[in-house]
Amino acid sequence: MYKYIPKYKLLIILATIVFLLPGCWSSKEIEDLSIYAGIAIDAARPTELEQKFVEKGSKSYQKKDEITLTVQVVPVKAFGSKTKTDSGNARQFNNVTISGNSVLELMRQYSIWRDRPVIGHHLKVIVISNDALKKYKVGELTDFILRDNDIRPSALLFLSEGDAKETLLTNNPGEVPAFKLQDMTRNTFRTNKILKGFTLTQLDEHANSKQSYILQNIVSANDHIEFSGAGIIKGDTGYWIGNLTQDEVATINLINGNTKGGLIKAYNKRGKQIVYEIKNFKSKMRCTVKGNDISYHVELKSDGRLIENWDDKENFSEIQNQEKAEKIFEEHLLKMIQSVMKKTQKVYQADVIGFQKCLSIRNPKMWKKVKDRWDEVYANIPVDFDVKLTITDFGASTE
Repeated sequence: MYKYIPKYKLLIILATIVFLLPGCWSSKEIEDLSIYAGIAIDAARPTELEQKFVEKGSKSYQKKDEITLTVQVVPVKAFGSKTKTDSGNARQFNNVTISGNSVLELMRQYSIWRDRPVIGHHLKVIVISNDALKKYKVGELTDFILRDNDIRPSALLFLSEGDAKETLLTNNPGEVPAFKLQDMTRNTFRTNKILKGFTLTQLDEHANSKQSYILQNIVSANDHIEFSGAGIIKGDTGYWIGNLTQDEVATINLINGNTKGGLIKAYNKRGKQIVYEIKNFKSKMRCTVKGNDISYHVELKSDGRLIENWDDKENFSEIQNQEKAEKIFEEHLLKMIQSVMKKTQKVYQADVIGFQKCLSIRNPKMWKKVKDRWDEVYANIPVDFDVKLTITDFGASTE
Protein backbone atom coordinates (compact mmCIF):
# COMPACT_ATOMS: atom_id res chain seq x y z
CA MET A 1 0.00 0.00 0.00
CA TYR A 2 1.14 3.54 -0.76
CA LYS A 3 1.20 6.00 2.08
CA TYR A 4 -0.51 9.29 1.35
CA ILE A 5 1.82 12.33 1.55
CA PRO A 6 0.23 15.76 1.99
CA LYS A 7 0.92 18.20 -0.83
CA TYR A 8 2.62 20.76 1.41
CA LYS A 9 5.11 18.13 2.66
CA LEU A 10 5.80 17.06 -0.92
CA LEU A 11 6.50 20.66 -1.89
CA ILE A 12 8.88 21.08 1.05
CA ILE A 13 10.76 17.89 0.07
CA LEU A 14 11.11 18.98 -3.58
CA ALA A 15 12.28 22.46 -2.57
CA THR A 16 14.89 20.97 -0.25
CA ILE A 17 16.20 18.64 -2.99
CA VAL A 18 16.52 21.51 -5.47
CA PHE A 19 18.34 23.61 -2.88
CA LEU A 20 20.81 20.81 -2.10
CA LEU A 21 21.62 19.97 -5.72
CA PRO A 22 25.29 20.75 -6.44
CA GLY A 23 25.91 23.64 -8.79
CA CYS A 24 28.90 25.08 -10.63
CA TRP A 25 29.11 28.14 -8.41
CA SER A 26 32.76 28.75 -9.30
CA SER A 27 32.44 28.11 -13.04
CA LYS A 28 33.28 30.64 -15.73
CA GLU A 29 31.31 31.18 -18.89
CA ILE A 30 33.07 30.15 -22.09
CA GLU A 31 32.64 33.71 -23.35
CA ASP A 32 34.84 34.92 -20.48
CA LEU A 33 37.73 32.58 -21.29
CA SER A 34 40.66 32.98 -23.69
CA ILE A 35 41.52 29.39 -24.58
CA TYR A 36 44.71 28.60 -26.48
CA ALA A 37 44.88 25.48 -28.65
CA GLY A 38 48.42 25.81 -30.00
CA ILE A 39 51.85 27.04 -28.89
CA ALA A 40 54.80 27.87 -31.13
CA ILE A 41 58.30 28.44 -29.72
CA ASP A 42 60.99 30.14 -31.82
CA ALA A 43 64.42 31.57 -31.26
CA ALA A 44 63.97 35.20 -30.19
CA ARG A 45 62.84 37.58 -32.90
CA PRO A 46 60.82 40.48 -31.44
CA THR A 47 57.81 41.36 -33.55
CA GLU A 48 57.16 44.69 -35.23
CA LEU A 49 54.41 45.36 -32.67
CA GLU A 50 56.81 44.83 -29.75
CA GLN A 51 59.31 47.20 -31.35
CA LYS A 52 56.57 49.79 -31.84
CA PHE A 53 55.67 49.58 -28.15
CA VAL A 54 59.30 50.34 -27.27
CA GLU A 55 59.36 53.28 -29.69
CA LYS A 56 56.19 54.64 -28.09
CA GLY A 57 57.78 54.59 -24.65
CA SER A 58 56.84 51.16 -23.27
CA LYS A 59 58.56 50.55 -19.93
CA SER A 60 59.21 46.83 -20.24
CA TYR A 61 60.21 44.45 -17.47
CA GLN A 62 63.69 43.03 -16.90
CA LYS A 63 64.29 40.27 -19.45
CA LYS A 64 66.50 38.86 -22.16
CA ASP A 65 64.98 38.14 -25.55
CA GLU A 66 65.85 34.45 -25.87
CA ILE A 67 62.62 32.96 -27.23
CA THR A 68 59.56 34.15 -29.09
CA LEU A 69 56.32 32.54 -27.96
CA THR A 70 53.13 32.43 -30.03
CA VAL A 71 49.80 31.22 -28.69
CA GLN A 72 46.82 30.43 -30.89
CA VAL A 73 43.69 31.62 -29.11
CA VAL A 74 40.37 30.06 -30.08
CA PRO A 75 37.70 31.38 -30.01
CA VAL A 76 38.76 35.02 -30.25
CA LYS A 77 35.91 36.39 -28.13
CA ALA A 78 33.24 33.73 -28.06
CA PHE A 79 32.18 30.81 -30.20
CA GLY A 80 29.44 32.89 -31.76
CA SER A 81 31.70 35.86 -32.52
CA LYS A 82 34.35 35.71 -35.22
CA THR A 83 36.88 38.22 -36.43
CA LYS A 84 37.09 38.93 -40.13
CA THR A 85 39.99 38.38 -42.48
CA ASP A 86 40.81 40.84 -45.27
CA SER A 87 38.72 38.74 -47.65
CA GLY A 88 35.70 39.04 -45.37
CA ASN A 89 35.65 35.36 -44.40
CA ALA A 90 35.32 34.27 -40.78
CA ARG A 91 38.59 33.60 -39.03
CA GLN A 92 38.26 31.34 -36.01
CA PHE A 93 41.55 31.97 -34.24
CA ASN A 94 43.92 34.72 -33.22
CA ASN A 95 47.70 34.33 -32.90
CA VAL A 96 49.47 36.47 -30.32
CA THR A 97 53.28 36.65 -30.33
CA ILE A 98 55.60 38.00 -27.62
CA SER A 99 59.32 37.66 -26.81
CA GLY A 100 61.21 37.06 -23.57
CA ASN A 101 63.12 34.37 -21.70
CA SER A 102 60.58 32.56 -19.51
CA VAL A 103 57.64 30.63 -20.92
CA LEU A 104 55.57 31.12 -17.76
CA GLU A 105 56.38 34.83 -17.61
CA LEU A 106 55.39 35.24 -21.26
CA MET A 107 52.11 33.45 -20.58
CA ARG A 108 51.41 35.94 -17.82
CA GLN A 109 52.47 38.86 -20.01
CA TYR A 110 49.56 38.13 -22.33
CA SER A 111 47.38 39.48 -19.53
CA ILE A 112 48.68 43.02 -20.17
CA TRP A 113 47.90 42.65 -23.89
CA ARG A 114 44.46 41.09 -23.76
CA ASP A 115 41.19 41.62 -21.89
CA ARG A 116 41.22 37.97 -20.79
CA PRO A 117 44.18 35.89 -19.57
CA VAL A 118 44.97 32.78 -21.63
CA ILE A 119 44.34 29.30 -20.25
CA GLY A 120 45.63 25.97 -21.56
CA HIS A 121 42.98 23.38 -20.69
CA HIS A 122 42.49 22.61 -24.38
CA LEU A 123 46.05 22.84 -25.68
CA LYS A 124 46.40 20.47 -28.65
CA VAL A 125 49.86 21.04 -30.15
CA ILE A 126 53.26 22.52 -29.33
CA VAL A 127 55.58 23.35 -32.23
CA ILE A 128 59.26 24.16 -31.60
CA SER A 129 61.59 25.44 -34.30
CA ASN A 130 64.86 23.65 -35.01
CA ASP A 131 66.67 26.97 -34.56
CA ALA A 132 65.40 27.22 -30.98
CA LEU A 133 66.55 23.65 -30.26
CA LYS A 134 70.03 24.40 -31.54
CA LYS A 135 70.34 26.94 -28.70
CA TYR A 136 68.18 25.46 -25.95
CA LYS A 137 67.28 21.98 -24.76
CA VAL A 138 63.79 20.55 -25.21
CA GLY A 139 63.56 20.23 -21.44
CA GLU A 140 64.32 23.91 -20.93
CA LEU A 141 61.67 25.05 -23.41
CA THR A 142 58.97 22.68 -22.17
CA ASP A 143 59.64 22.59 -18.43
CA PHE A 144 56.73 24.89 -17.56
CA ILE A 145 54.43 23.10 -20.01
CA LEU A 146 55.16 19.73 -18.37
CA ARG A 147 54.62 21.17 -14.87
CA ASP A 148 51.40 23.07 -15.61
CA ASN A 149 48.39 21.11 -14.31
CA ASP A 150 46.08 22.99 -16.66
CA ILE A 151 47.72 21.45 -19.73
CA ARG A 152 46.72 17.94 -20.73
CA PRO A 153 49.59 15.43 -21.15
CA SER A 154 47.97 14.27 -24.41
CA ALA A 155 49.06 17.47 -26.19
CA LEU A 156 51.27 16.68 -29.22
CA LEU A 157 54.81 17.91 -29.81
CA PHE A 158 56.20 18.84 -33.26
CA LEU A 159 59.31 20.41 -34.75
CA SER A 160 59.44 23.10 -37.42
CA GLU A 161 62.06 23.45 -40.14
CA GLY A 162 61.42 27.21 -40.31
CA ASP A 163 59.66 29.58 -37.92
CA ALA A 164 57.33 27.58 -35.68
CA LYS A 165 54.79 30.41 -35.59
CA GLU A 166 54.31 30.05 -39.37
CA THR A 167 52.85 26.56 -38.82
CA LEU A 168 49.95 28.14 -36.91
CA LEU A 169 48.77 30.12 -39.92
CA THR A 170 46.26 29.22 -42.63
CA ASN A 171 44.54 30.90 -45.55
CA ASN A 172 41.56 28.55 -45.38
CA PRO A 173 38.53 30.26 -43.77
CA GLY A 174 37.03 28.39 -40.83
CA GLU A 175 40.18 26.28 -40.27
CA VAL A 176 42.09 26.27 -36.99
CA PRO A 177 45.74 25.26 -37.63
CA ALA A 178 46.24 23.68 -34.19
CA PHE A 179 43.26 21.37 -34.73
CA LYS A 180 44.43 20.59 -38.27
CA LEU A 181 47.89 19.52 -37.06
CA GLN A 182 46.33 17.20 -34.52
CA ASP A 183 44.01 15.68 -37.11
CA MET A 184 46.80 15.15 -39.67
CA THR A 185 48.52 12.65 -37.37
CA ARG A 186 45.52 10.34 -37.85
CA ASN A 187 46.42 9.76 -41.50
CA THR A 188 48.89 6.99 -40.67
CA PHE A 189 46.48 4.45 -42.16
CA ARG A 190 47.16 6.04 -45.57
CA THR A 191 50.90 6.66 -45.45
CA ASN A 192 53.85 5.42 -43.43
CA LYS A 193 55.62 8.78 -43.80
CA ILE A 194 53.79 10.12 -40.74
CA LEU A 195 54.91 9.39 -37.18
CA LYS A 196 52.53 8.43 -34.44
CA GLY A 197 51.63 11.48 -32.38
CA PHE A 198 54.33 12.23 -29.79
CA THR A 199 52.67 13.38 -26.56
CA LEU A 200 53.91 15.34 -23.55
CA THR A 201 53.69 12.10 -21.56
CA GLN A 202 56.18 10.47 -23.93
CA LEU A 203 58.41 13.53 -23.77
CA ASP A 204 58.55 13.26 -20.00
CA GLU A 205 59.42 9.54 -20.23
CA HIS A 206 62.21 10.08 -22.77
CA ALA A 207 63.65 13.03 -20.89
CA ASN A 208 63.91 11.04 -17.66
CA SER A 209 65.49 8.01 -19.39
CA LYS A 210 67.76 10.14 -21.63
CA GLN A 211 66.63 8.19 -24.70
CA SER A 212 67.05 9.71 -28.15
CA TYR A 213 63.86 10.15 -30.16
CA ILE A 214 62.40 11.73 -33.27
CA LEU A 215 59.64 14.31 -33.66
CA GLN A 216 57.48 14.97 -36.71
CA ASN A 217 58.94 17.85 -38.71
CA ILE A 218 56.70 20.50 -40.28
CA VAL A 219 57.50 22.75 -43.22
CA SER A 220 55.29 25.77 -43.89
CA ALA A 221 54.93 27.85 -47.05
CA ASN A 222 52.27 30.39 -48.08
CA ASP A 223 50.20 29.56 -44.99
CA HIS A 224 50.18 25.85 -45.92
CA ILE A 225 51.94 23.07 -44.01
CA GLU A 226 53.50 19.71 -44.84
CA PHE A 227 54.70 16.87 -42.65
CA SER A 228 58.25 16.55 -43.92
CA GLY A 229 60.37 13.90 -42.24
CA ALA A 230 61.49 14.17 -38.64
CA GLY A 231 63.99 15.89 -36.39
CA ILE A 232 66.34 13.93 -34.13
CA ILE A 233 66.61 14.88 -30.45
CA LYS A 234 69.73 13.54 -28.77
CA GLY A 235 68.81 11.85 -25.50
CA ASP A 236 71.84 12.77 -23.38
CA THR A 237 71.83 16.44 -24.37
CA GLY A 238 68.22 17.28 -25.31
CA TYR A 239 69.36 19.22 -28.39
CA TRP A 240 68.24 18.86 -32.00
CA ILE A 241 71.07 17.23 -33.98
CA GLY A 242 69.69 16.61 -37.46
CA ASN A 243 66.81 15.59 -39.72
CA LEU A 244 65.44 12.49 -41.39
CA THR A 245 63.68 12.51 -44.75
CA GLN A 246 60.12 11.35 -45.39
CA ASP A 247 61.42 8.07 -46.82
CA GLU A 248 63.61 7.52 -43.76
CA VAL A 249 60.64 8.10 -41.47
CA ALA A 250 58.65 5.58 -43.53
CA THR A 251 61.48 3.05 -43.17
CA ILE A 252 61.69 3.53 -39.39
CA ASN A 253 57.93 2.99 -39.14
CA LEU A 254 58.37 -0.29 -41.02
CA ILE A 255 61.26 -1.46 -38.82
CA ASN A 256 59.45 -0.85 -35.54
CA GLY A 257 56.08 -2.01 -36.86
CA ASN A 258 54.26 1.34 -36.55
CA THR A 259 52.70 0.92 -39.98
CA LYS A 260 49.00 0.76 -40.79
CA GLY A 261 49.35 1.54 -44.49
CA GLY A 262 51.57 3.15 -47.05
CA LEU A 263 53.58 2.02 -50.03
CA ILE A 264 57.01 0.99 -51.31
CA LYS A 265 58.09 2.43 -54.65
CA ALA A 266 60.86 0.72 -56.60
CA TYR A 267 62.26 0.53 -60.15
CA ASN A 268 62.75 -2.51 -62.37
CA LYS A 269 65.71 -3.20 -64.68
CA ARG A 270 64.28 -0.97 -67.39
CA GLY A 271 64.05 1.93 -64.94
CA LYS A 272 60.25 1.81 -64.87
CA GLN A 273 58.57 2.38 -61.51
CA ILE A 274 56.38 -0.19 -59.83
CA VAL A 275 54.51 0.46 -56.59
CA TYR A 276 53.62 -1.95 -53.78
CA GLU A 277 50.72 -0.95 -51.51
CA ILE A 278 50.90 -2.32 -47.97
CA LYS A 279 47.77 -4.17 -46.82
CA ASN A 280 49.28 -5.45 -43.57
CA PHE A 281 52.77 -5.37 -42.11
CA LYS A 282 54.40 -7.18 -39.20
CA SER A 283 57.73 -6.58 -37.53
CA LYS A 284 59.32 -9.00 -35.08
CA MET A 285 62.47 -7.88 -33.27
CA ARG A 286 64.70 -10.27 -31.31
CA CYS A 287 67.79 -9.39 -29.31
CA THR A 288 70.55 -11.81 -28.33
CA VAL A 289 73.05 -11.30 -25.52
CA LYS A 290 76.24 -13.39 -25.35
CA GLY A 291 78.55 -12.19 -22.64
CA ASN A 292 78.89 -8.46 -23.26
CA ASP A 293 77.90 -8.73 -26.93
CA ILE A 294 74.46 -7.64 -28.08
CA SER A 295 72.95 -8.35 -31.50
CA TYR A 296 69.55 -8.05 -33.13
CA HIS A 297 67.54 -9.91 -35.73
CA VAL A 298 64.48 -8.26 -37.25
CA GLU A 299 61.88 -10.08 -39.35
CA LEU A 300 59.66 -7.97 -41.58
CA LYS A 301 56.67 -9.56 -43.33
CA SER A 302 53.97 -7.97 -45.42
CA ASP A 303 51.03 -8.76 -47.69
CA GLY A 304 50.10 -6.19 -50.27
CA ARG A 305 49.14 -5.47 -53.84
CA LEU A 306 51.06 -4.37 -56.87
CA ILE A 307 48.99 -1.26 -57.37
CA GLU A 308 50.95 0.62 -60.06
CA ASN A 309 53.08 -0.53 -62.99
CA TRP A 310 54.67 1.85 -65.51
CA ASP A 311 56.24 -0.93 -67.59
CA ASP A 312 53.84 -2.04 -70.33
CA LYS A 313 56.33 -4.68 -71.47
CA GLU A 314 56.01 -6.78 -68.33
CA ASN A 315 52.91 -8.55 -67.04
CA PHE A 316 53.46 -8.97 -63.30
CA SER A 317 50.33 -11.06 -62.87
CA GLU A 318 52.30 -14.03 -64.23
CA ILE A 319 53.81 -16.11 -61.44
CA GLN A 320 57.44 -15.75 -62.51
CA ASN A 321 57.08 -11.99 -62.95
CA GLN A 322 55.24 -11.69 -59.64
CA GLU A 323 58.14 -13.33 -57.82
CA LYS A 324 60.52 -11.04 -59.70
CA ALA A 325 58.55 -7.99 -58.53
CA GLU A 326 58.54 -9.21 -54.93
CA LYS A 327 62.32 -9.56 -55.10
CA ILE A 328 62.65 -5.99 -56.44
CA PHE A 329 60.58 -4.60 -53.58
CA GLU A 330 62.46 -6.63 -50.96
CA GLU A 331 65.84 -5.51 -52.25
CA HIS A 332 64.70 -1.90 -52.36
CA LEU A 333 63.39 -2.04 -48.79
CA LEU A 334 66.66 -3.59 -47.59
CA LYS A 335 68.60 -0.72 -49.19
CA MET A 336 66.34 1.78 -47.43
CA ILE A 337 66.86 -0.04 -44.12
CA GLN A 338 70.65 -0.16 -44.54
CA SER A 339 70.69 3.58 -45.26
CA VAL A 340 68.64 4.37 -42.14
CA MET A 341 70.76 2.10 -39.95
CA LYS A 342 73.94 3.76 -41.19
CA LYS A 343 72.53 7.20 -40.51
CA THR A 344 71.25 6.43 -37.00
CA GLN A 345 74.24 4.30 -35.94
CA LYS A 346 77.23 5.98 -37.57
CA VAL A 347 76.20 9.54 -38.45
CA TYR A 348 74.08 10.52 -35.44
CA GLN A 349 74.70 7.64 -33.00
CA ALA A 350 71.13 7.83 -31.79
CA ASP A 351 68.72 4.93 -31.38
CA VAL A 352 65.51 6.57 -32.56
CA ILE A 353 64.06 3.27 -33.84
CA GLY A 354 63.37 1.57 -30.52
CA PHE A 355 65.97 -1.19 -30.19
CA GLN A 356 66.51 -0.27 -26.54
CA LYS A 357 62.92 -1.25 -25.71
CA CYS A 358 63.47 -4.82 -26.89
CA LEU A 359 66.64 -5.18 -24.79
CA SER A 360 65.07 -3.67 -21.67
CA ILE A 361 62.22 -6.21 -21.86
CA ARG A 362 64.19 -9.33 -22.88
CA ASN A 363 67.32 -8.77 -20.81
CA PRO A 364 66.80 -6.20 -18.01
CA LYS A 365 70.14 -7.10 -16.42
CA MET A 366 72.13 -6.16 -19.53
CA TRP A 367 69.95 -3.11 -20.13
CA LYS A 368 70.78 -1.83 -16.65
CA LYS A 369 74.49 -2.02 -17.54
CA VAL A 370 74.27 -0.11 -20.82
CA LYS A 371 71.27 2.23 -20.52
CA ASP A 372 73.32 5.26 -19.42
CA ARG A 373 75.48 5.01 -22.57
CA TRP A 374 73.03 3.25 -24.87
CA ASP A 375 73.48 5.48 -27.92
CA GLU A 376 77.22 4.81 -27.81
CA VAL A 377 76.62 1.06 -27.53
CA TYR A 378 73.94 1.12 -30.26
CA ALA A 379 76.39 2.64 -32.73
CA ASN A 380 78.32 -0.65 -32.88
CA ILE A 381 75.60 -3.29 -32.50
CA PRO A 382 75.10 -5.68 -35.46
CA VAL A 383 71.52 -5.83 -36.73
CA ASP A 384 70.39 -8.46 -39.25
CA PHE A 385 67.19 -8.09 -41.29
CA ASP A 386 65.00 -10.70 -42.96
CA VAL A 387 62.43 -9.19 -45.35
CA LYS A 388 59.52 -11.01 -47.02
CA LEU A 389 56.99 -9.06 -49.09
CA THR A 390 54.15 -11.00 -50.74
CA ILE A 391 52.01 -9.70 -53.59
CA THR A 392 48.50 -11.01 -53.01
CA ASP A 393 46.60 -9.14 -55.74
CA PHE A 394 46.90 -6.56 -58.49
CA GLY A 395 44.04 -4.24 -57.68
CA ALA A 396 41.32 -4.05 -60.34
CA SER A 397 43.68 -4.92 -63.20
CA THR A 398 42.20 -7.09 -65.94
CA GLU A 399 45.57 -8.57 -66.91
